[in-house]
Amino acid sequence: MTPPPAPANRAFGAQSMTAPLLDVLVKAPGPAFGRAFGDPAVGFLRPVDLEGARREHDGLVATLTGLGVRVHELGAETDDPDLVYVFDPMVIADHGAIPLRPGKPNRAGEPDVLEAWTTAHDIPTAGRITGPGTVEGGDTFWLRPDLLCIGRTLRTNDAGARQLGAIVGGDVRIFDVPYWKGAAELVHLLSVISPVADDVAVVFMPLLPAGLYELVRDLGIRLVEVPEEEYPTLGCNVLAVRPGVVVTAEGNAVTRRRLEAAGCEVHALPLREVGENGSGGVTCLTRPVLRA
Repeated sequence: MTPPPAPANRAFGAQSMTAPLLDVLVKAPGPAFGRAFGDPAVGFLRPVDLEGARREHDGLVATLTGLGVRVHELGAETDDPDLVYVFDPMVIADHGAIPLRPGKPNRAGEPDVLEAWTTAHDIPTAGRITGPGTVEGGDTFWLRPDLLCIGRTLRTNDAGARQLGAIVGGDVRIFDVPYWKGAAELVHLLSVISPVADDVAVVFMPLLPAGLYELVRDLGIRLVEVPEEEYPTLGCNVLAVRPGVVVTAEGNAVTRRRLEAAGCEVHALPLREVGENGSGGVTCLTRPVLRA
């Protein structure tokens, strides 16, 4: 059943990837992030420059604040370095928070940490993913406020996708994301497509599910293509602060030019340590709490 529309004075709800971002939750890199390379299962690319990661994260916070976004800091610290990527453990729909169930083993405790924050901020829990289902936020995005896309991947299974669809209600589409290079270089759905305006999305075409390509084509969404050489440097991981105003990782010059040619205002930030090293971009580093 589709939930009723949220009231105009709501304090939470983010059933859009592009509506004006009003409130966002972030987690600064702490000691666990600094130790991440020591555990091969976590999958970081190289030893972490923790101070560099903190400077980059501070730059992200400053950019979001400068663009008019209220930034909330998650004060919790655990032994899990991936907690910095706060997009993945939870979805915040218009009717409440939905703690997920990550498929990556070291991330199992993250939904409880985020739910403690949402509960403390009077955001109700609308439902949660339970075993054997697994879902990670990076495999979910709103193509329209009433249309949720879910990627079935090595971290989001069919049971989890169907549970999330039942909690959200309305129009939910599930797409199989290619295996590509396996778990070591996992592909989330949002590693492949990032909506940046009502009618524009950034895409890495070689990994875009055919059914999703047909859907965005039928909806008249223009595609800004990321070249293969900019895929590893987070060229496809783009956060819309409002329609056509985006924050990206720097170093993706071709994608930036294509975004600007599509009418977007681009704010590019250094994210080599806090983002690229852990394979998480601007979207991964932010959990939208409220969009207009």
